Amino acid sequence: MNTEQVLKEFEKAGALLRGHFILTSGLRSDVYLQKSLLFTDARRTARLMKALAKKVREQLKVQPTAIVSTAVGAIVPGYEMGRQLGLPAYFVERVDGKFQLRRNFTLTKNQPVLIVEDIVSTGGSIKECIETVRKAGGRPVAVAALVDRTGGKVKFGIPFIPLATWQAKAWEADKLPPHLKNVPAVKPGSRGLA
Repeated sequence: MNTEQVLKEFEKAGALLRGHFILTSGLRSDVYLQKSLLFTDARRTARLMKALAKKVREQLKVQPTAIVSTAVGAIVPGYEMGRQLGLPAYFVERVDGKFQLRRNFTLTKNQPVLIVEDIVSTGGSIKECIETVRKAGGRPVAVAALVDRTGGKVKFGIPFIPLATWQAKAWEADKLPPHLKNVPAVKPGSRGLA
């Protein structure tokens, strides 16, 4: 499955939105991938994650024995990746603003872990998740994501396997292009949920 096909799946799901959006990073964009709408269709989600799992199997030399994703947005793709690969799927969640493995999720020392994300905009959450997995004793072996919005610019120090690589424009709030200056901004993401 290529980038165009992945974006077409978002479009068919009504999940490729246009407007003025505040991204989790704080940057502004005129396009937003509302993955929650995509994930309402279990068959579509399974089809996309099956394609991503195939890429993971083909590209990784060290096979993971667990999946860790970020709450809230990546729980569904993390679970589906675990189902596709036959692995346990855990997630990190914020406690006092910092990621933690909770709910009796544990990793063994040096356990190979695949980090799964939905959409990568800057990579900040993934970098934090990688550090959390390391602190818990795991060994992150790769990051897999449905979409890399950075167009291949983000680096994690471990292999990064996106299903789609897409360069979406984003701007600082004080450097908006003319077509966004008078459009009210909305923050559709899950960051800030308790």
